Amino acid sequence: MLRIEITTKSANVLASDQKHIVIVGPAHPLRGGLATYNQLLATRLQDQGHKVEILTFSLQYPSILFPGKSQYSSDPAPDDLNIRVALNSINPLNWWKEGRRLKKLKPDLVIFRFWMPFMGPCLGTLGRIVRKNKHTKVVAITDNIIPHEKRPLDTQFTSYFLKSCHGFVAMSRAVQADLKALIKTQPALFNPHPMYESFGAAVSKEEACKELGLDIEFEYMLFFGFIRKYKGLDLLLEAFAKVNNSKLKLIVAGEYYDSPEAYQELMDKLNLRDRIVEVNDFIPDSRVKYFFSASSLVVQTYKTATQSGVTQVAYYYDVPMLVTDVGGLAELVPHNKVGYVVPVDAQEIADSIETFYSEQKEAEFSKNILEEKKRFTWDSMINKLFEAAAIQ
Repeated sequence: MLRIEITTKSANVLASDQKHIVIVGPAHPLRGGLATYNQLLATRLQDQGHKVEILTFSLQYPSILFPGKSQYSSDPAPDDLNIRVALNSINPLNWWKEGRRLKKLKPDLVIFRFWMPFMGPCLGTLGRIVRKNKHTKVVAITDNIIPHEKRPLDTQFTSYFLKSCHGFVAMSRAVQADLKALIKTQPALFNPHPMYESFGAAVSKEEACKELGLDIEFEYMLFFGFIRKYKGLDLLLEAFAKVNNSKLKLIVAGEYYDSPEAYQELMDKLNLRDRIVEVNDFIPDSRVKYFFSASSLVVQTYKTATQSGVTQVAYYYDVPMLVTDVGGLAELVPHNKVGYVVPVDAQEIADSIETFYSEQKEAEFSKNILEEKKRFTWDSMINKLFEAAAIQ
């Protein structure tokens, strides 16, 4: 079992206001947006003077359920967080052991990260056990309630988990509505996904292109993150083939969680090979800034969605966005202010891309982002979590 522990020196709240908080969910050495988010949340809580531990997984997914190359990060461990790597998602004896430890520890607040029904039995059991101490409040940040990709027992696993919590915070109105349809008494609050702030400062387009081996004479759009069917890369490829702009290229940066052959065949069919830059691997945190700094537009042509962490990275780097009008994406991207919200239609997507570049909207939208991004603060999320737990 790996433990990473450093005592925080922050003292921004009175001692009487300091809370002992445990976040349960992915964190280093696991990789991905969930881990990055949880570590940022822990850091911001520590900045407020709270005592924070992250309980993460020693086994997150059995290999049969994990479609990627690796679940583990190549980045160094954060040196200012207490991370306990001990939770096994498929071992009930482990749930009982870790639940008993949390019950005895008596933190003021346990924050679960719930993103898929598969985690319901594990997290729901932890919640039930820790609540028996009659002190700890249990809340959940809910990325999804109805999953993008359905499996047997989804409803039962989700219901089991929901009954273990005192309250919830959803990061889109769509997920909040799903919650309210399923729960009877617990509060289900809304707070938008906070902005990612941990990937390093933006660099010049010149530096980014040099680092990525790109020709600076071109403009670049960016499709970023794990490639899954619901994210609509195929739709974007069909749209991009309709765009008449010889100085524009599309960067596809992320690891395939679907079979890549169908996408490769579509690129060939649409004669797009020379117009696409493929980086088909997981992008480590230390290199994220280069992809966003090189790009003038981030495109998210999702077929279904709730909220998106990619949007919040684009906000941090002041990069305009094009998103489809699904789930909570339109809540995050005001249309024709910081980007475009378009129907799930290849021609509509292509037309908006053409307009963005022909009317040179990048400077205007980037300026508007500077004001709009103020909505996405970690302090707001923390306040909502305390409100959901009825903690003053």
